[in-house]
Amino acid sequence: MTYVVTVDTRIPEGAPEMDPLQRAGAVSLLEQGFASVDAIEGPDGLEVDLLDSIVAVYPGGALLKVFVDAPSLELAEDAVGSVVGELLDRSELLSEWTVDRYEVELHPESMKENLDAAGGPNVPPDDPATRRARHTQPAQGPGSEPRAETDQAAESAAMCVTLSSMAGELRAFGPDMFGVIGDEDGENNGEDDFAFGVSAEDAGLAAGALVHGTHLLVDELFQDLQTLTQHRTTVAESERPFWLLEGLPGRYALQYSASFTRRFLVTAITLTTRFTHGSFQQLSCVAEELVLRLLLEQAKSTLDLYGLLDSGTSSALDSFADQVYEDMDHEWLYDDAADGIDEEPALASLGIAPMGIKSWFTPFNEGRYVHPYAFDAQEGAGKEDEAGT
Repeated sequence: MTYVVTVDTRIPEGAPEMDPLQRAGAVSLLEQGFASVDAIEGPDGLEVDLLDSIVAVYPGGALLKVFVDAPSLELAEDAVGSVVGELLDRSELLSEWTVDRYEVELHPESMKENLDAAGGPNVPPDDPATRRARHTQPAQGPGSEPRAETDQAAESAAMCVTLSSMAGELRAFGPDMFGVIGDEDGENNGEDDFAFGVSAEDAGLAAGALVHGTHLLVDELFQDLQTLTQHRTTVAESERPFWLLEGLPGRYALQYSASFTRRFLVTAITLTTRFTHGSFQQLSCVAEELVLRLLLEQAKSTLDLYGLLDSGTSSALDSFADQVYEDMDHEWLYDDAADGIDEEPALASLGIAPMGIKSWFTPFNEGRYVHPYAFDAQEGAGKEDEAGT
């Protein structure tokens, strides 16, 4: 079976964040380390094959996706753990890094093969939105009956606590971004928690759902990237399902290749890092606007799945979107009637800047930050795609 092991590694607590040169060095060390490993021998001579790895380094650490062929989930986790531990230990730059999270799951294609072979009712649905909802749903045993109302209520209450506890990780935004008005901003008749129908509790759930959605967003982009890389294809040309890329404007599906997805993934990590680090100021490019659109969809799907999407949490997310987006011009990309004019002067007559895919990673102006990998890689992307990578 093919398993995907996610490893979240961090720099030592209290250490200064890595500068661009250090991040480039970390990427090189980790990628070279994984490239030197073909297989790992486990207990009783069982072998685990290392199929692929993806390394995404950010100022505070690195997120790793390791794809292995292993007899069991436990063996996959143990094997990757030993490899990552060795890679960190043998490098002076990485030796004091810590591992904060291990997560193992069956690769989507292996999962689909098993379910298709079973021919049962749990075959993955064709609709991408339904697949994403199932991806976030709590696991149930085969053939299980629909959950009782008491179970649903318990799961909802548990997720409510989880999301509320995650809200503090969204350091760039206060409750006011979600529609909560404090005493200093206006009169609320002594009810500190409510303003315009949005409570502090609703704001906290919305913020937590965005943090939770960040994990899903990055994980699903990694999965889509691995599919495109392995099969040397594009979203339009592939018959395989994609977790997230199908949520981008359909008119460009032929250009959603592995190289594009790498740039989009880096952009997603850069944006959400600014959200959680507290350094966010403004969206920098069209790609970031699209990342935020997908992130809001993830947050709403999670809240809806657990019965937490009501008028309060919905209003909180709407308030957040209204204040983070400077305009909604990017919605033209989803309008089939506008197909073919997105790069034409016709948009200029409407006061809308050209938004063709070639400009998605271009900063809106000199004051906006776009990660160099996403921005500088554009010129070479066409040649790389033609080579089938």
